[in-house]
Amino acid sequence: MNSWEDADFRAAIAATGRRKIIMARLWTEVCLTFPTLDMLAEGFEVYPVIDAVGGVSSVAHETAVQRMIQAGAQPVTSLALGSEFMRNWARDDADLYRVIINDYFLRKRAIGHSSGNLF
Repeated sequence: MNSWEDADFRAAIAATGRRKIIMARLWTEVCLTFPTLDMLAEGFEVYPVIDAVGGVSSVAHETAVQRMIQAGAQPVTSLALGSEFMRNWARDDADLYRVIINDYFLRKRAIGHSSGNLF
């Protein structure tokens, strides 16, 4: 439930030498929140990718997100994260990210139509 309690996971994070961690997990309220809170307490900056995780209900998801924010996490969406990495659409490799973005919007639109939300 809490990957931060796993020695191999901690060693892998330590081996990167980085203090900014981008994370997504299976369940927001358990698998993402528990290690996020522990890592924040140890001085890491944690960026949970909020639309790459889900809770057992929308209430569970939103409550966990608020808990992480109150502890200092900086939530981000997959689209914002990818765009932040891309930085500039004039890059030579921008078309690679456009493929991902186009797929994202096609899938998002399909999910939105089936749930009654367009976006």
